[in-house]
Amino acid sequence: MKRLVCMLVCGILAAALFAGGGREATGSSAGGKVLKLGVLAPLTGTNAEYGKGFQVGMQMGVDRLNAAGGVNGYTFELVIRDSKGDAKESSDLARQFADDQAIYAILGDFTSGACMANAPIVDEGRIVQLSPTASNPAYASMSPYCFSIMGRQDSEAPFYARYLYNKAGIKSVGIIYINSDWGKSSFDNFSAEANRIGLKMPVVVNYVQDEKDFSSLITRLRSDRTIEMVLIMDQGAVPQVVNQIRGSGWDIPLATLGPGTSQQLLDLAGRNAEKMLVSTPFFFDEGSTEQMNWKREFVSKAGFEPTVHPVLAYDTITLIAEAVKLCGSEKVTRKAIRDNLEKISIVGVTGPIKFNPEGDVTRQYMMCQAQNGKWVIVSGFEI
Repeated sequence: MKRLVCMLVCGILAAALFAGGGREATGSSAGGKVLKLGVLAPLTGTNAEYGKGFQVGMQMGVDRLNAAGGVNGYTFELVIRDSKGDAKESSDLARQFADDQAIYAILGDFTSGACMANAPIVDEGRIVQLSPTASNPAYASMSPYCFSIMGRQDSEAPFYARYLYNKAGIKSVGIIYINSDWGKSSFDNFSAEANRIGLKMPVVVNYVQDEKDFSSLITRLRSDRTIEMVLIMDQGAVPQVVNQIRGSGWDIPLATLGPGTSQQLLDLAGRNAEKMLVSTPFFFDEGSTEQMNWKREFVSKAGFEPTVHPVLAYDTITLIAEAVKLCGSEKVTRKAIRDNLEKISIVGVTGPIKFNPEGDVTRQYMMCQAQNGKWVIVSGFEI
């Protein structure tokens, strides 16, 4: 389907060019054969931990490529812009990147909502938007130029529901989620599986981006005494929700879908996060020298422990490099990068990566738990 859409788009573009009414973005390599990659990331705001992870992880990838001499005579440069976690801000920046012919591809943004808002822009500009983390199932199919490698919420959220019901023995869960494209997708996919297997959700509440006071929502959750666990669906606000739940005197078990094995969550929530469950498609294997070396380098540059998100950001650099490599002696263009991404099958730091026809990937998930201030694996991929 994605390839068919792309063929139609390219056919329309070719006709416009023939008629003199359009142009193809080529991204000139003049001036030292440097390939510039635009980066959209929330460097400030609620999700700044993840934006900083993008910045450090991607720069690690670029530094390694350039130190090895680049690819096909090209070196790489990141042009990083702060989207602030805001879809409108992200779209304004995406438009600037699309209009700048020196930018060959866009990496980011962090949230599905921002990436989905940018989809018409990158489609019109015929420039790849490769997100490390967008997981809304609707995102990648919005344009043949949209890609993501996080995996999708129609896989992770149902996995989470099965784990809680079948493994953790939870029969009734209260839900609090962020009212965003990602949050609604996560809840919809979780609730569909929960209803199928019999996991009850007697109280469901939500909040908007940058909400600070969750007391009324916590009161509503506490009103139902059948709830055995509270599941928080969000990234940046999870520590605040956790601390306010514990601050209300409620010692109910907690779980979260979204932040992965976030060190910031543990730092900000402290003992309040003890025994909290999280899902993730990747966890550093202490038996892997490569992974542990990567982790140590990241910590030395970022100052905090990595989640899966910066590792995915690093893998996006590898994917772009592979797309450039496939150009061979041919000129590197935006379209060539897009076309070559479809063909790639690699094993990144986060594992195998091969795009589905829609432009995203299928991943498996594991469960981790906070134990004595550290994340530990409590269940593998078998559910």
